[in-house]
Amino acid sequence: MSAYGLIGHPLSHSFSPAYFEKKFAELNRNDSYALFPLQDIQALPALIQAHPELVGLNVTIPYKEAVITFLDDIDATAQAIGAVNGISIRHGKLFGFNTDWIGFSKSISPLLKENKSYKALVLGTGGASKAVQFALSQLQIPYQLVSRKTTAHALSYDALSPSIIKEHTLLINTTPVGMYPNTNACPLPNTDALCEKHIVIDLIYNPSETSLLQKADAQGAIIKNGYEMLCLQADACWEKWQLA
Repeated sequence: MSAYGLIGHPLSHSFSPAYFEKKFAELNRNDSYALFPLQDIQALPALIQAHPELVGLNVTIPYKEAVITFLDDIDATAQAIGAVNGISIRHGKLFGFNTDWIGFSKSISPLLKENKSYKALVLGTGGASKAVQFALSQLQIPYQLVSRKTTAHALSYDALSPSIIKEHTLLINTTPVGMYPNTNACPLPNTDALCEKHIVIDLIYNPSETSLLQKADAQGAIIKNGYEMLCLQADACWEKWQLA
């Protein structure tokens, strides 16, 4: 029997245990999957020591970047992205990788029309955002980052004029704003500039339609939540764990 788990905080509404338990049943495996809510990433070494049966971990908010310093090695893609969402554990060594970008790329590709150019607005600059940025680069889609403060690489939300929103017909929310239980929150201050030409992706999957997606849908935009991406990245994680 092999043991797997998820580290992050908070984890009370994670989809991962049910997803992997279903996978174990389908594969007739007696494996286990547990949640490990860490209030501080500094607790990771003690967690590993206390659970020698662990062979794989998923990593979620807010540790996709901070976890890297605790790993013995990461693969080239995770190195390029600068964030990790999966860890293989072998003989006490921790090896990081990133499958978020795979999940996002496969999830969004069916929505993209051939012979049409896109420009994207990426809301947020954290670990999930880094994977999205990598995927957009692979898809040759230029993007503009949006953060709480204007930086050399990002616009502030206050700087998002209607013309900028109209120019970027692909909009991706990578922040937790709007996630349960704060379901009334919306990361985009003004959604009036959204229209039927927009594709709006929210990586949140709980609720299934965030405030952002509801408002985008009302404006005629194509909308999609993060559930399919989550499933696709989980499948890719599983494959990497089996190859380790």
